[in-house]
Amino acid sequence: MKNSHNHPFHLVDYSPWPLTGSLSLLILTFGMTKWFHSFNMNLYFIGFIIMILTMFQWWRDICREGTLQGKHTISVSLGLRWGMILFIISEIFFFLSFFWAFFHSSLSPNIEIGSNWPPLSIEAFNPFQIPLLNTIILISSGMTVTWAHHAIMENNYTQAIQSLLITVILGIYFTILQAYEYYEASFTISDSIYGSTFFMATGFHGLHVIIGTIFLLICLIRLNKNHFSSNHHFGFEAAAWYWHFVDVVWLFLYITIYWWSIN
Repeated sequence: MKNSHNHPFHLVDYSPWPLTGSLSLLILTFGMTKWFHSFNMNLYFIGFIIMILTMFQWWRDICREGTLQGKHTISVSLGLRWGMILFIISEIFFFLSFFWAFFHSSLSPNIEIGSNWPPLSIEAFNPFQIPLLNTIILISSGMTVTWAHHAIMENNYTQAIQSLLITVILGIYFTILQAYEYYEASFTISDSIYGSTFFMATGFHGLHVIIGTIFLLICLIRLNKNHFSSNHHFGFEAAAWYWHFVDVVWLFLYITIYWWSIN
């Protein structure tokens, strides 16, 4: 491939990471199957290690591509923005399926669960305890990530690093509280349709919080290495968009699954 980039297209260099990433997911799938059936996690850990190594090296190459090599031109950046927008739209529909399942089961509970929602044997969480605290944490993190964005646009890197660090800490705190909530739960994912919809919706949201926290942590490292400028920081913008999406989904989860379920 020529070294010239006098074109508006995003043509990436040859890379082994899509192949190793696909192999890691395949090994993870077989590893989880082996874990469920044989209670042996060796293959799972091999796949997990390959995936972590692939993530590190693939992100490293993208950081070099966008900063040192100058391949992320204005036109390329626009394409990346549309890609992120379409990705978030696909995530919206992903969560929409969980809300659909929840309302389908809750608005007209059938006789198998006692024609009641939540089912009579289920003790639902108090929405004014850990769920409310987690709501405050995520709303606060949305404010701090916006603070970081404005600080970057104003070239105030001290405030940007401080506010982004606070956001990462709040994301970790949210995950710890959700893990504690799961530990204290009086029901499991196998306890009727309520347990299934509750743990699928909140569990996948928790996974997105972990992914978003890692996303922001990488941005914090890049910010500390001066990878972002006031007019060239889409890597951070993408992370901020994703984090705001996670915030909004949680508000819907809190209102429907936690608060509305007990009223």
